[in-house]
Amino acid sequence: MAPSMDIDDNVDKKSKSTTAAKKVGTPSASSEEASPHPDMSLAQDIHRVMMVHCSTLSVEDATAIIGMDPTALLDKVISRVGTGGKSVEEAIKENEVKYSKTEEDSTEGKKKDEEESSDETEEIEPLLNAALYRHLQSTLGYNKSDALSEVNLTAIETHHESIIKILRENITKAKDEAGDMEVLHAHMDVARYCAKCTTKEMALSAYEEVVALPKLSIGKKLDAYLEMTRVCSFWGDWKSMNETLTKAAKVIEKGGDWDRRNRLKAYQAMSYLCSRDLKSASSLLLEGIATFSCMELCEYSEFIMYAIVTNLLYLKRTEVKKSIIDGSEILQVAKDIPVVMQLANTLYDCDYKAYLHTLVDLQPHLVANRYLQPHAGYILRELHVLAFQQFLDSYQSVTLESMATSFGVGVEFLDLQLSRFIAAGRLTAKIDKYGGVVETNRPDWKNARYQEMIQKGDLLLNRIQKLGRVVDL
Repeated sequence: MAPSMDIDDNVDKKSKSTTAAKKVGTPSASSEEASPHPDMSLAQDIHRVMMVHCSTLSVEDATAIIGMDPTALLDKVISRVGTGGKSVEEAIKENEVKYSKTEEDSTEGKKKDEEESSDETEEIEPLLNAALYRHLQSTLGYNKSDALSEVNLTAIETHHESIIKILRENITKAKDEAGDMEVLHAHMDVARYCAKCTTKEMALSAYEEVVALPKLSIGKKLDAYLEMTRVCSFWGDWKSMNETLTKAAKVIEKGGDWDRRNRLKAYQAMSYLCSRDLKSASSLLLEGIATFSCMELCEYSEFIMYAIVTNLLYLKRTEVKKSIIDGSEILQVAKDIPVVMQLANTLYDCDYKAYLHTLVDLQPHLVANRYLQPHAGYILRELHVLAFQQFLDSYQSVTLESMATSFGVGVEFLDLQLSRFIAAGRLTAKIDKYGGVVETNRPDWKNARYQEMIQKGDLLLNRIQKLGRVVDL
């Protein structure tokens, strides 16, 4: 009888025993098995190149954040997506040799590749992704002499069709000669190859075949859904990303180990971040700091940055001190994210002048991040409101001149900012323009809740009376 795919028990026990021993921010057992494609660091690089191209991010800021000239980054991205600087014929031949091996040779080759990659840093493998190359070429107007022609891209696509045909033949062979696990691995090979070299639609279709396999364990199905989520994220399809995570959440309700549950929460946090549900994202991000292992999703320092920026908006001041400023896991990577750490420290220390200067420094970092860039204006506005509210909470009334001095801005600028937020109902205060004073109006929450309870009680009594009349009839 062919072996069942429900063999996650041993893997799960291993992951549970090793997770505790692993340092925070290192891959877990299930994370190490995840496909390296699509590469989310490449997605970040593409986003930064796009931002510089449309002048949303300055060359100076991009160079400071990336650590290299944006032009050099563009060449690096194009090379990675294309043939890696090799001729099309040479790149196709190498790829054909790699994927045309027998199953035994392929297994041995994978082991050998893992050993070599652990011993030395090798050149990153080119993607040979014609669809992505066309998109970048048209969007960025990349027309250098070494750019791939349409003939080259068509040849690459034809090559991929032949490789996928070979991989699908392995599925048929596994069904006839091997067991369920071999069939699963053959299907995953097709899906991961499509995620690396073809379009989003082809990759998602291949992964749908994986999750539709019979006797597929909860752990393996969840792994497939998470890889599907990364495909959606890479191509910027946030709606499909959210739908896939909803399916994954339903799967995890039926079981699953803690490692995969924690990884799912990290993915859900990123989905909330993309949909601007920062409050939901903040709680999951803060919870995931101690258990983060999704190195295939983003770097640990990047995850910490998301956690700090979102939680500053919702945590109480005492919690900011405990969870962020003095958080042991956060302090481990503080040197890698100096701007957001300074943001948290200046807000806690009530150094509002330095805080506003830090917001200026934070802006290019938000723009340079593909998850935060669409919400950069909203986040900066909320961070301004946060500082104004914290300052005004300490006073019954304060002069505009004194407040402007504390924030290091002009009186007219401060008056404009405060009036906008007061009119929008974001600040409970009023401005005495003649006297040059800001007066705070602290809402009577206790009385407001009492009035709300009375109104709801009256409504409930009216409904009961109507129901009583119907019953009497």
